[in-house]
Amino acid sequence: MSVDLVGRGQEFVEFWTERRLASLTSVRPDGRPHVVPVGVTVDFERGLARVITRRHSVKARLVAGAGVAGLAVAVCQFEGAHWSTLEGRAVLRDDAESVAEAVARYARRYRQPKESPERVVLEIVVERVLGNR
Repeated sequence: MSVDLVGRGQEFVEFWTERRLASLTSVRPDGRPHVVPVGVTVDFERGLARVITRRHSVKARLVAGAGVAGLAVAVCQFEGAHWSTLEGRAVLRDDAESVAEAVARYARRYRQPKESPERVVLEIVVERVLGNR
């Protein structure tokens, strides 16, 4: 069940809409954290965060390995003293519709990404929000 992101207010929405990078943190099977910089988009109405990536990236393989239950992850971004973390479970989507929607959202927040036949999307159902934004 996702949390209400719309009700968090305009500052929150702007913080997650303005162009800035984030980090994605997941945990490897051996318990070590895997932290990488990513571009992330937020679907406030559906309570989802999305990260586009290549099918064979470590983050995609970790999420795919978790299966339908998904993998616990966190995306965090900050600007000076302001920060926000979205926690939830990520699943890998590789169908054309999911990838196209994620790419369109990424293009609006960042820039149009280069074409890639290896592109997949990590879809995160946001379960918890931390931070001061």
